[in-house]
Amino acid sequence: MDLKTTRWDVGTGSDASIATITLSRPERRNSWTGRMHTELRHLLQIAEDHPDVRVVIITGDPEGRTFCPGADSKALESHVERGGYDAGTPDDIATPGHGVDPAFDADFAAFFGLDVVTIAAVNGAAAGVGLALACWCDLRVAVSGATWTTAHGKLNLPAEYGLSWLLPRLIGHGRASDLLLSSRRFTSDEAERMGLVTRLVDDHCHDAALDLARSIVTDVSPHSLRATKRQMAIDATHDDPGRSVRDAQARLEQMSTEPDYHEAIAAFIERRPPRWNR
Repeated sequence: MDLKTTRWDVGTGSDASIATITLSRPERRNSWTGRMHTELRHLLQIAEDHPDVRVVIITGDPEGRTFCPGADSKALESHVERGGYDAGTPDDIATPGHGVDPAFDADFAAFFGLDVVTIAAVNGAAAGVGLALACWCDLRVAVSGATWTTAHGKLNLPAEYGLSWLLPRLIGHGRASDLLLSSRRFTSDEAERMGLVTRLVDDHCHDAALDLARSIVTDVSPHSLRATKRQMAIDATHDDPGRSVRDAQARLEQMSTEPDYHEAIAAFIERRPPRWNR
């Protein structure tokens, strides 16, 4: 696919397991379009299919001075002209993360079905779909002072992209009600106090996300990373603690027979970094 609204980069050397997707429409402040959605899904599929990539950082083009401020205003106008909402995506759009669990087979919910870990590097304003994208990522690094908002209420829209399900699970029902019912603006600093932002930085947001990604791929075995992410995703969709314990036990019994378990124990005893299998 010819990338017109995004960029794709994979690290080299010790960073070969880390990729970056940049939302890049700087002339429109990285605002969202159907084309950007299509390219994002395409690139996430590339990440899933890549033999080495384990972590994907999603950030905004610095020249756009935002992470993603939501839907492009021209796209919003076109919805009015058409008489209703049009996602602007093709029928053959990529479906990374689908097929793992029916509960994940939908826009953004499919992030739960991905094997790769996703980190949102929120380097500026995040509104509407931009905020939703950041929330569906596994982790969030954000620059201090950036503005966030769900935005939907002021546009006569419902809470979008599953945020009515996701936000209460991330920050609690009370805080989620505040943000969703008011559509008010808040900053990354407040988001960090709520627990929505994993790490807050003054500047160099992508560098901080890269440091976080490096610690993950260095310290955590590839299978453990995939398994833990899958456990958390599946457990979020049920209310059965016994099921979670039984699933964990079955995984433990299987994973303790793997070479990376033996390598982990050897590295621990020898007090050296582990050498994980890819």
